[in-house]
Amino acid sequence: MKMFDVYPIYDIAPQRGEGSWIWDKKGNKYLDFYGGHAVISIGHSHPHFIDKLQRQMQQMIFYSNAVQNPLQGQLAEKLGELSGKKDYQLFLCNSGAEANENAIKLASFYNGKKKVISFKKGFHGRTSMAVAVTDNPKIVAPVNATENALILPLNDEIALEKAFKDEEITAVIIEGILGIGGIYEPSMAFMQKIRQLCDENHALFIADSVQCGCGRSGHYFAHDFYGLDADIYTMAKGIGNGFPIGALAIAPHIKPWHGMLGSTFGGTHLACSAALAVAEVIQEEDLISHAKKTGALLKQSLITLPKVKEVRGRGLMLGIEFDNPINPLRTQLLVEEGVFTGSSSNPNVIRLLPPLNIKESEVEFFLEKFIKVLAKF
Repeated sequence: MKMFDVYPIYDIAPQRGEGSWIWDKKGNKYLDFYGGHAVISIGHSHPHFIDKLQRQMQQMIFYSNAVQNPLQGQLAEKLGELSGKKDYQLFLCNSGAEANENAIKLASFYNGKKKVISFKKGFHGRTSMAVAVTDNPKIVAPVNATENALILPLNDEIALEKAFKDEEITAVIIEGILGIGGIYEPSMAFMQKIRQLCDENHALFIADSVQCGCGRSGHYFAHDFYGLDADIYTMAKGIGNGFPIGALAIAPHIKPWHGMLGSTFGGTHLACSAALAVAEVIQEEDLISHAKKTGALLKQSLITLPKVKEVRGRGLMLGIEFDNPINPLRTQLLVEEGVFTGSSSNPNVIRLLPPLNIKESEVEFFLEKFIKVLAKF
């Protein structure tokens, strides 16, 4: 058997990581300014993270959700404290796509409706309804195509109001910062309009925080910037720092019943230990404030560089747009200068998603290498 060839892969095999750095099997050292799609939130091999996982592995790795798991309650309390959503309810699953899938299903159970609004440049996952509301027809198989997914232009209030004339709207799902689409931000007025229309039409506001959550934007949820509360927040990526875990924070007015949602591996002992370790480090090292401050300084530096058309985003979730496709620039950064960055569905945009505890000296190292490659671009 061989691997199913669906990933374009660089000829690099990472073997070890520490903090913001990666070493490959040849001993080459790389600065990780991408965090494996915003997954590495507290750095590679953080001592507290490793210690907590090792201790948990010696006690209990897994048992089903048919029995009590006190770690789930501890995680719910910690995430509520960290995010400020103390009265919300936590459901645990395995990934961002699964979190969004469950959020949409939950909305439909809640109000008995079936149509979901999402937006251009949005990405919500590759499973069933999550991919149907993702703005990428190439990855929507015929079996996933449905009239229940309405993908509207971002920041178009008129189109949004028109769509809500359909009485079957169960939910609106939107990222606080649209990541894979190229780091685009909804306007303040648009987000407030979503909240208003959801309230008026008994629909749920689903805040997709899979990539823009976990403190990356300088708020725990990027949606907090807009001064509103969503009905459901979906999480994954950074909350496990590389351990697969997804989650939903569910508002108190949404009532559960036994069997409503379920997951074999959702909220295992090991997964909860990983997420608890991440939350504890974020809190103890004040990484949300650090991400806000460091990201603002990085953004200020990037804006001044020649050939840079625009810099978008907040905190340590930034997109740099150029007038030309950036793949040659990214490849040079990686191969010649040893710096990982990310692409997006906009071929002219580089994404920066470094660990939240990136050091000032490492930001300076990135800028030095970036300016060097930019001179040849």
